[in-house]
Order: sequence, then C-alpha cells, then structure tokens
Amino acid sequence: MTAETAKNPAQPEETTQYTVLKLRFYPSPEQAALIEKTFGCCRYLWNKMLSDVQEFYAATDLQYIPTPARYKKEAPFLKEVDSQALCTVHQNLRRAFLDFFRAPGAFGAPQFKTKKACRDSFTVYCREYRTGPSIYLTADGFQMPKLGFLRAKVHRRPLPRWALVSVTVRKTRSGKYFAAIAFKCPVRQPEPVVPTAERTLGLNYSLNRFYVDSEGNSPDLPGVARSKEKLSRIQRKLSRMQYGSGNYEKQLQKLRLQHERIANQRRDFIHKESRRIANAWDAVCVRDADLAELARRLKQPNVLDLGFGMFRECLRYKLERQGKAYIAVDRFAPAAKTCRACGCVNEKLDAHDKVWTCPHCGAEISREVNAARNLRDMGLAQIA
Repeated sequence: MTAETAKNPAQPEETTQYTVLKLRFYPSPEQAALIEKTFGCCRYLWNKMLSDVQEFYAATDLQYIPTPARYKKEAPFLKEVDSQALCTVHQNLRRAFLDFFRAPGAFGAPQFKTKKACRDSFTVYCREYRTGPSIYLTADGFQMPKLGFLRAKVHRRPLPRWALVSVTVRKTRSGKYFAAIAFKCPVRQPEPVVPTAERTLGLNYSLNRFYVDSEGNSPDLPGVARSKEKLSRIQRKLSRMQYGSGNYEKQLQKLRLQHERIANQRRDFIHKESRRIANAWDAVCVRDADLAELARRLKQPNVLDLGFGMFRECLRYKLERQGKAYIAVDRFAPAAKTCRACGCVNEKLDAHDKVWTCPHCGAEISREVNAARNLRDMGLAQIA
C-alpha cells in the first residue's frame, strides 16, 4: 500500500437513489379538461399500438412497435396534448413486451386498456433546455408543459442535490388529482451494519395483531375497524337506492371517499411503523410468506387487509438505505412448531393453537412470540 493510498482510503461507491414526492394539486377547469384529454389520448394510443403490434406479428412473425408520430395524421387530436406523455406510452408498451418475453410466467402479455378501469394516469419526463428545465417545482405548485402552472400542496421541499426526473399525474376515483414527482440524487453507499443477536428483531405475522416481534410486542393498529363499519353502513344505504339517480351518485361518492380514507390510514400506519423499526434495530428477520396463499389456506378474507406485504417492502428499502440487513427467512421453516427451550419440532401443532405445550420438555409456549424468536435465530444463522 502506498503512502497516498493510506492517506486517501477508498471512498464508498456512489449510487443513484430515487425519491418520489406525492402532491395533491388543484387544476383549473381548462387544465382539468386538458388532463382528461391526455388520459384519453394515452389510452387510445396504447390500444392502437397494441392492436397494430398484434396484427404485424400475426402477419410477419416479427415484433415491431410503431412510434406515436405515425398516428397523428389519422388522429389529429393527439397533437393537442403533450408529446412527451405519448412517448412514455410507447416506452411503457415496449418495456411491457420485453418483460413478457423475458419472464412469461411472472409478467402477463400486454392487455388493452378500458375507460371503466378508472386507472387514468400519464407520465411526462423532464427535459433540459437552454431556457431551463421543462418541469420545475415552485413554492406553491409546479410547472408542466402544455398544462402550465398547477397549484399544489407542497408539504416537503426537495434537497439541493435532487434532480427532477419525471411527473406522473393520476386521478383517483373520487375525482382528486395527484402528482408523483420523481427525483434522483447520487448518494454514497452506507457502511454495512453487522447484525448481532441483541440488535436484531424477529417479526412474525399475526392475523389479529398485524405482527408479534421477538420482544413480545405488537403495534397499535390504526382505527380501521371503525372506518370499515362506516363503510358497511354506506354500502347498505347505497344498495337501497335507485341506480343512476342523483342520490345514488352522491352516496357513491361517499363510498369512494371512505375507501380512500381507509387506504390512507393503512398507508400512514405502514410507513410510520416501518420507519420506527428501521431506526431502532440493526437487522430485521421476517418470514418470506405468500400472503395470498395464506389467505386461501386459512379462508380468512382479512389476511390482506392491513397490507403486511407492503409493510415488508417498506421495511426492506428503509433498512437498506441505512446499510442494515433485511433477512427473509424461508417460508417453509418450522418457526412456530419448534420449541425454543429444547428444539423439538411439534408436527401435530394445529394452525389455530395460540398456546401449546412442548411434548418433549413440557414447556408452555406462546405460539406467536416463539415463532418470532425462532425467526430471529434462523435469520441470523442464514447470514452467519
């Protein structure tokens, strides 16, 4: 090692980190009409390109995706919206076909889009010009091509090194407009944290308590139950109304707003709880369970209600950004059936038994706490 190398040790590698700010904005009637037209043009262009791709493939056995410029002569209304949104449709269709050909089992073939799906959105990428960027954020909104200035609630300011990449405009079923503004920033890779048994947490999914950790604790769940009771009352009242009437539409809007409220409660709880765990522990061990299969096996519709799968993903990326370990334990590992005291595996344990007695050593065991502690030990053994 030279003296220069000793004085200047190797710096951590830099990587690109993406952060998305989701803002609610309030367009004028003219801007809202142009946004709706952009939704329709993107949907029309996707369907036309997909139809032409299928016809061309059936005739020549070759894959070819035409560009959006080809359709502007037969559909002049495409010229009224931002061309960048149409280019994004072409890129998304190309990526969808690439994913399908790469892994047909994981990605389905691209499908036609319908207006009834209520998933209206379009994406515009930021371009740098001599006069400045095509999209930029201001104190009380953001600027976009064609649409102009859009007034929004800017609850968080980007950091100085953040570079704006794209804006995805979406409309919810309740009629609200949101913009997902993506930023990128070069960051240094964090120093990896070596997990220890004292600083490692095991999490076991619980049907009634969301999770039970290896310390025996469970989170305080949000008031989703009360919101669901209100949702049921709204649905019952809606079922007694005449379809298509004015009162029916008003009640349907209440139903959509209540669904949004429940989704927001769930999302807020997941982000806060995953951030608390990621800051407090150096490593987390979670079973890599298939929740959809678990819901079918247990015949319980509320397995997916609180979004434990989304919680695992949020926990994973928040730990990785701090150099901490997210350890996924094999879903078939007998964590709940293994006795912590003697290591005996109770193969006769029923899925509904919350407390059981070890047939070998006679220890009385709490199923969920025992499973969480075993998951912690199994996760540490994986990375030992």
